[in-house]
Amino acid sequence: MLKRILTSKKFYLTILGVILFGACSLLLLDKVIMPSYTNYYEGVTVPDLTRVSLEEAEVKLTNIGLRYEVADRRANSAFPANYVIDQQPAATTIVKPNRKIYLTVNTEVKPQVIVPNVTSLSFRNAKIQLQNYGLDVGSVSYESSRFKNSVLRQSIPEGTTVSKGTLVDLVVSDGLGDKIVQIPEIIGLRLPQAQLKLREAGLNIGEILFRPSKEVVPNTVLDFTPKVTEIIEGESLDLVISERFDAIEQVEGGVVNIDSTGNKSKKPIIPNNK
Repeated sequence: MLKRILTSKKFYLTILGVILFGACSLLLLDKVIMPSYTNYYEGVTVPDLTRVSLEEAEVKLTNIGLRYEVADRRANSAFPANYVIDQQPAATTIVKPNRKIYLTVNTEVKPQVIVPNVTSLSFRNAKIQLQNYGLDVGSVSYESSRFKNSVLRQSIPEGTTVSKGTLVDLVVSDGLGDKIVQIPEIIGLRLPQAQLKLREAGLNIGEILFRPSKEVVPNTVLDFTPKVTEIIEGESLDLVISERFDAIEQVEGGVVNIDSTGNKSKKPIIPNNK
């Protein structure tokens, strides 16, 4: 029976008919049904919606058969409230009809932040701290105080709620005090002790010079400049510090000479005292 089926023309015609039907169905689906369903041969160019109001953007999109959704709201001082500042897809992109366009709209109210406390911080750290909170440094003025570049006051108190991007004015120390202080007795002190004494008096250490000394213990203050007894608070003193004096000199063996008799003699090196 199997042999009869395999040798039947009707069997092969049936198989051929199934194959042709499937090919025609796929061709019809690809060329007619799917393009009609997906609007394959239709396209809409997305207009540029930035720098227009949300109401105007809605009208533009509705007139060409597109929809919209407000995806985000941000504060931007360059645009009026409720103006479109960004869009996806971008302008000139070709999309299918009824496609949704996502808009970013300028908010009417700026985000609020709390002002941090930046007093006693260095000016650099205070600036970073304000930027971390979404704030900026405004005007900077200087006053006399002991610690240079330290923030003395801020124009907006800590904990105040302000709009993001608000400017905070700062008063910064110039490192010079507004009073005269006595220079403590530091001659003969070891360097760490002298540093402590000067710090307690509101003074800084400038340049440190080292001078060899036989009589004084190493790392001891020998002298300082300027040679005054009183100075403005916050200024610096240059120190002269003792260091180890090595009095042992290397003894050189001299040059070995060989005379005509074959005897060796050592000629000492005579230092040049020019």
